[in-house]
Amino acid sequence: MQSKLSLRLWALLLIVLTTGLRAGGPGPGEPQKKQRNVIFILTDDHRFDYMGFTGKVPWLETPNMDRLAAEGAYLPNTFVTTSLCSPSRASILTGLYSHTHTIVDNQAPNPGNLTYFPQYLQEAGYQTAFLGKWHMGSHTDEPRPGFDHWESFFGQGVYYNPTLNINGERIEYKDSTYITDLLTEHAVDWLDRRDRDKPFFMYLSHKAVHAEFQPARRHKGRYAGMKIDLPPTYDQTKTGAWRDLKWPEWVAKQRVSWHGVDYMYHSNTDMQELVQAYCETLLGVDDSVGAVLEYLEKEGLDKETLIIYMGDNGFSWGEHGLIDKRHFYEESVKVPLLVRCPELFEGGRTPTAMVQNIDVAPTILAEAGVAQPAEMPGVSFVPILTGAEPGGSRAHIFYEYYWENDFPMTPTVFGMRTDKYKYIRYHGIWDRNELYDLENDPHEMYNLIGAPEKQDVIKQMLDSLYTWLETTGGMQIPLKSTDRPRWGDFKHRGEY
Repeated sequence: MQSKLSLRLWALLLIVLTTGLRAGGPGPGEPQKKQRNVIFILTDDHRFDYMGFTGKVPWLETPNMDRLAAEGAYLPNTFVTTSLCSPSRASILTGLYSHTHTIVDNQAPNPGNLTYFPQYLQEAGYQTAFLGKWHMGSHTDEPRPGFDHWESFFGQGVYYNPTLNINGERIEYKDSTYITDLLTEHAVDWLDRRDRDKPFFMYLSHKAVHAEFQPARRHKGRYAGMKIDLPPTYDQTKTGAWRDLKWPEWVAKQRVSWHGVDYMYHSNTDMQELVQAYCETLLGVDDSVGAVLEYLEKEGLDKETLIIYMGDNGFSWGEHGLIDKRHFYEESVKVPLLVRCPELFEGGRTPTAMVQNIDVAPTILAEAGVAQPAEMPGVSFVPILTGAEPGGSRAHIFYEYYWENDFPMTPTVFGMRTDKYKYIRYHGIWDRNELYDLENDPHEMYNLIGAPEKQDVIKQMLDSLYTWLETTGGMQIPLKSTDRPRWGDFKHRGEY
């Protein structure tokens, strides 16, 4: 009992030290910080290493993202708390974990008690704008709190000929209007029409690069015939090697499913063709980044403006026989994070400290001189960029994903990751949990969950995981009502 108690106290202390609250704005008697202009660019399903400068895909060209990295910073160890659109977007906007804001999947409604960080910016005198995909808390396109200017669309939206709700008025676009270009054009136009006497915050939220991938016409066919190298874990679920590697059975069975490489999106499409379309679709986003940079330079704002480029979740391309997201493997949970602000820090940095999407709100609030609300568990990542705290404040990150009715192949997942280990625990399924030594096994191939010498590590990580859930109100899974028919409904009506 004593050892159990001491372990729990150790875990709690670790959480407090590494993910504890930190004020983003000035304290009593401290001078008010300069209210920095901020542009936050979010993309959908952009994998963390699919950019030209990383070299992961040798033929992929993203000159403007490359420029952000060269003149700013690329943080390769950036993670989401939940690898799914709506939960991640809610965590970005609220600074809260998924089980706290309760938008735990793409169908879960907004509980009605959430405050978005742009609302604090408005109170501090900022002019704010949102342009693009909302897809959080509902599928509607209606204006949301925190934004003076609003442009959005229903749900996932469409790549061509969209309808935008612009400040309450719906406008249809024709003539093969491409959504990435349209949003970029409107974003630059809003910047040009802004009040020059006020600081600004602009949230540019692209539909790209979400499936079904559709590039701009000028990019279609650019990468035809190009291929990526298949990952080392691509074939294990096909050959049966997964059993010797101690992988969970649910992973092997998902190979022939919506999110499996042998039946991707319930089609027989070749994965390499999907990757080509994905990369071609990404080129429009890179052009968008370039257009924003060009405008800032023209206006003399490029040195002082903080630009943050991020993805809402990662994306697997064949790792463990999977595609898409939701799982806690590296490719799914990691996202691209590019940050540029020459006035704030020197460029060319690649800090390896761990960052999470719950850190976005504290970072922006800190640069706006706004005190961080006590309920936000994240921290500003600016000290990582400036070198004041190059190692960051996190010794670990936590992960959660809740089973979805629409995609029942992936179970509920809770996890913890340090620089050394990753622990994955499944809920509501009779299967193996997982432990990986990330230093010696970066591809997460050898599951060490049964290794005798790792049992103390597993116990410590399990205790830390439950301590995190207990101390942050996460011991109850938020359930959602659904009107989707069940098997019993069909059987009762004789329609099966």
